[in-house]
Amino acid sequence: MRNIYADHAATTPLFPQVIDGMADFMRNHPGNPSSLHAMGREAKQYLERARDSVAALIGAPAEQVYFTSGGTEANNMAIFGTANLAGRGHIITGGTEHHAVLDSCLHLAKQGFEVTVLGADEFGMTDPQEVKRALRPDTVLVSVMHVNNEVGTVNPIAEIGALVREAGALFHVDAVQSAGKLAIDVNRLPVDMLTFSSHKINGPKGVGALYKRPEARLARLTFGGGQEKKVRSGTENLPGIVGFGLAADLTRKKMPVLTAEWAVLRDRLIRRVLEEIPHSYLNGHPEQRAPHNANLSCDFIEGEALLLILDSKGVCCSAGSACSSGSAEPSHVLTAMGLSEGRKSSALRFSFGYGNTAEDVDYIIDVMKAGVERLRRASPFCSN
Repeated sequence: MRNIYADHAATTPLFPQVIDGMADFMRNHPGNPSSLHAMGREAKQYLERARDSVAALIGAPAEQVYFTSGGTEANNMAIFGTANLAGRGHIITGGTEHHAVLDSCLHLAKQGFEVTVLGADEFGMTDPQEVKRALRPDTVLVSVMHVNNEVGTVNPIAEIGALVREAGALFHVDAVQSAGKLAIDVNRLPVDMLTFSSHKINGPKGVGALYKRPEARLARLTFGGGQEKKVRSGTENLPGIVGFGLAADLTRKKMPVLTAEWAVLRDRLIRRVLEEIPHSYLNGHPEQRAPHNANLSCDFIEGEALLLILDSKGVCCSAGSACSSGSAEPSHVLTAMGLSEGRKSSALRFSFGYGNTAEDVDYIIDVMKAGVERLRRASPFCSN
């Protein structure tokens, strides 16, 4: 039996160079970057070198990048930091956002903020004109993701950001699924804050980053030693940050080649499934989608049942976002897209990355075809 990891949107395996670099750092560099002695100064140099590397991944000035414990904390910092400073006002977000954004905004609605949750089209895309219609004089923040974590649809953030900037509000982008997959240059995008994460680009878990323009002022959410220019107090996870920096360097250099390879694998899977499995469907935009993501549904089956069959044959994929696995509720993303109950309940997400091959895709398809046939034979709703 083969072991195929096709769940890179959930998390990614570490680059070997990242493992080696982190191990060397942990063995030989014990200093705290806030200490004034030689080992502390040395640790500070590692911290700032990593910041340079992480910032370069999105074209940002290093001094505008702040380390966090991951994408969730970075999203929370951007949203609550803006809201707490504003005190009141109007917030706009999308109905297909990651729960780290959507639930934060809904919590603020309970605290007296007015929150508009936008719908999505059939592909899970946020319409810039919907954003424009929702903008008000008291809008303090708009938060729209770059790439949807479940279906891979790419939102038109440049167009949305231009509308938000014209209205005088702050624009936050969750780029956890796009950094390292799509070219991002914050100098050319009307983005005030942008979040991304190490473990989505073959770095360690437990570390992420928030990019913030100087004009985007945030209230502090943590108090302590004043690390990260008082934006995020607490001793930095320096081994993780070093690994994040190494992963960002490697990703930036390899991205054009790797993402092209992943897109070929994605398209191979989509094409063959749609051609060879009757009553199968692609979820998400057919063209404006991330290079690594393929979300597929097959009528007359349950996605979790097919996932278990795939798992028994050594294939790892997802029946939704990893953060929501185990939930009895249907995907809020697929629901916002208006998909039928059958499409929603049968959806599986395959996401490719470092180490995947065309042979992996062909094996996945063989297992899928056999699994779907087996499940449909047992289904009272399928006559063929």
